[in-house]
Amino acid sequence: MEKLFKLKENGTTAGKEVVAGFTTFFAMAYIIAVNPTLLSESGMEWGAVFLATIISAIIGTLVMGLVANVPYALAPGMGLNAFFVYTVCFTLGFTWQQALSMVFICGLINIFITVTKIRKYIIKSIPRSLQNAIGGGIGIYVAYIGILNVGLITFDSGVPALVALNQPAFWLFLIGLALTVVLLLCKVKGAILIGIVATALFGIPMGVTVPGESVSFTEACSQLPTTFCAIFTSEGLGSLFSDAAKIPLVIITIFSFSLSDTFDTIGTFIGTGRRTGIFSDEDELAMEKNSGFKSKMDKALFADATATSIGAIIGTSNTTTYVESSAGIGAGGRTGLTSVVVAICFALSAFLATFVSAVPFAATAPALVVVGVMMMSSFKEIKWDDLSEAIPAFFAGVFMSLCYSISYGIAGGFIFYCIAKICKKQIKDINPIIWVATGLFILNFVMLAII
Repeated sequence: MEKLFKLKENGTTAGKEVVAGFTTFFAMAYIIAVNPTLLSESGMEWGAVFLATIISAIIGTLVMGLVANVPYALAPGMGLNAFFVYTVCFTLGFTWQQALSMVFICGLINIFITVTKIRKYIIKSIPRSLQNAIGGGIGIYVAYIGILNVGLITFDSGVPALVALNQPAFWLFLIGLALTVVLLLCKVKGAILIGIVATALFGIPMGVTVPGESVSFTEACSQLPTTFCAIFTSEGLGSLFSDAAKIPLVIITIFSFSLSDTFDTIGTFIGTGRRTGIFSDEDELAMEKNSGFKSKMDKALFADATATSIGAIIGTSNTTTYVESSAGIGAGGRTGLTSVVVAICFALSAFLATFVSAVPFAATAPALVVVGVMMMSSFKEIKWDDLSEAIPAFFAGVFMSLCYSISYGIAGGFIFYCIAKICKKQIKDINPIIWVATGLFILNFVMLAII
């Protein structure tokens, strides 16, 4: 195990990695029930998507852990699955088979831009100030995910407000948050995981910890053939480009899928990997010197890229690196052993879905909030008294939470970074890749407005 994961070299132990793996899994386990519930609205079988979600998470996470040796977990992404159903299927009128085919092509594009090192060069082109802003912004974003998941904020009449104080989930969240904070301040080992488990147990008598929607493993297996390799049928790739009039729309949709997937992953890696040293300056130097896939970042990007196409073949929307991996990283995860533990947990969840789905958002939200607090330390590196740095940093760091999208936050940061440099007559300081990425973001916004 030491030879495979290099635990001592990364300043960790097997015990820490196991605890981190459990922490990450419980922080993202909601996707096991949420993804099939969402995608089934497009006509897909609930049980088929349930298994496809688990299988794609297992494969993607194992590749990330065993090949890249970094503590990230993958699964079908929230946000992208909503885009899949409500925009691609409902608004644009594509079938779910065609939508899966577009996700598959998106994965191939991501593999191409990863093998050709385009994604690596994008990461290297991002100025340090924006990297720090993205890091702190990921912290706000993670905490915001926790707050929204537990329903702490309501949006009645379009106005954000605190939820009614008579909600059991609200009080369970507060109990869990207080417990987790106390454990962290007292430096209790495994504080975040203990907080999740203890809060879930407290939720049983409160009626909050209850099993969610699920199906038996046998029933799910019987439904899986309906989505497995559906993209290779006449209803999938065979029909995607059959209507010449819709080809421009197909291309625009694939472009939107790919752009969001690419920059969500880049933001997650920058936000969680820089501060913790998972992706260090030495690793960046290795990226520059090596022509092959020898650095951690190269391998991690490749693992993420291949997961999308694999997930589409099995039958789910974009499989991507989860920002909730930050919970496990906050718990001390530093190597691929954390990812392997997460993958094992996903495998077991296929048989124990009733128990896994019983863990409420109120139990995992406190973990995300405290991890978010930890990650916001990156903001201290930003020169907030310099508007030319503060304005791009604000959009890259805060806007992603307001938009509930990592890629939109990065887009805002890039756009205002270019504006700031132009106004200060420092155009030469803008990396050509930033120019291209900014142009693509603007093009994407225009196309989304049109469709």
